[in-house]
Amino acid sequence: MYSATYQPEKPISAFFNKQLFGIGSGLIIFIIMCCIDYRRLQRWGYFLYLGTIILLAWTLIKGSIGLGAQRWIDLGMVKFQPSELAKLFFPAFFTYYLVADKHGISKFQTILPILCTLSISIILILKQPDLGTAIIISISGLTLLWLAGINKKFFIWLFAIMFITAPLGWTFLKPYQKQRIAVFLGEGNSHKERYQIEQSIIAIGSGGLLGKGFLKGTQNTFQFLPESRTDFIFSVVCEEWGFLGALSLICIYFLLFTRFFIVIFSITDHYARLLATGLIIHIIISTIINMGMVTGLLPIVGIPLPLMSYGITHTWITFASLGWFNSIAMRRFYHNSI
Repeated sequence: MYSATYQPEKPISAFFNKQLFGIGSGLIIFIIMCCIDYRRLQRWGYFLYLGTIILLAWTLIKGSIGLGAQRWIDLGMVKFQPSELAKLFFPAFFTYYLVADKHGISKFQTILPILCTLSISIILILKQPDLGTAIIISISGLTLLWLAGINKKFFIWLFAIMFITAPLGWTFLKPYQKQRIAVFLGEGNSHKERYQIEQSIIAIGSGGLLGKGFLKGTQNTFQFLPESRTDFIFSVVCEEWGFLGALSLICIYFLLFTRFFIVIFSITDHYARLLATGLIIHIIISTIINMGMVTGLLPIVGIPLPLMSYGITHTWITFASLGWFNSIAMRRFYHNSI
C-alpha cells in the first residue's frame, strides 16, 4: 500500500495511514472472533444478516456516493460498506436456519426462505450498483446450497432459466458494465475503453523476471495505472517485484487456501463444516477473480484483492472471517454439534 500510493513529494499517503489503521484494528477483530465460541457467533450472525439487509436498503436511500455508486455509509473517519457484511453473515444465516428448521435441505420449502432472503440482498447490492460483490455472494450462496445437499435438479433448472433470461439480464446492466464485457471480448480503443486493462498488462509485463524494484514502478508512480491501490494492486506487485514476486504472492495465497481445506476436511460436524466453508469462500473467489481480471483473463469488476487492496471495510470483514473460521478450527475436535 505504501508503494502503490507513493509520491516523492508526499511518501506517506492518507491511504497508507488508513490502511495501517484498518490492519491494526482488523487484527484486534481477528483475536476477538477467535475467542468467541463460533456457535454463539452463528446465532448472532443469523439476526445480523437480517440487519444487513436493512442497512443495504438504507444505503440506497441515504448512502454516500462515490465514483457513480452509492455503496457506503459515512462514519466520519471511514466510510463503511454494508454489502461486505453480507459476505460475513450469510453463511451464519444459512447454517443456523437449517439447524433451527431440523428438516435438512431435502425439501424445497426449506430453502425457499433462504433463496428469497439471498435474492433480496443481491438485488439491493446490484442497485448500488456493485456487480462484483453481488457475484461473490451469489457464488457463495450457490456453493453452500450445493454442499448442503440440495437436489441437483434445482441447479439444472436454475442454469436453464439463467440461460434463457440472459438477453433480458443484459438490458439491466449499466452502460459501463456492458462496456467492460465488450472490452473483455476484445473491443474498445486502447486510449479509452481498454485503457485500464492495457495499462495493467503493460505494468505486469514490464516487471520482467525480477521486477523494477520497490517504489520504481513507472506505470504506478507516474499514475498511468488506474485504481492501483484497490482493484489493480496486484499489477503494482508484478511491476515492482516481477514474475518471481508475483509467483511468491500466489504461493502464499495457495498455502493459505490449502490450510483452509485441510481444516474443513477435519471438521466432523456437517453444519460447522458448511459455516467454515461459507466464511472463507468469498476470500478465495475474490482472489481468483481479482488476479484474473487484472491479467485480462476475466472481465473487470470491482473486486479487491484480499489482505492487499485498500479498503477498511473489506479488510475488517476479511479479518473477521478468518477469526471466525479459526474459532471453528480451535474447537472442532471437542464440539460435537452446533
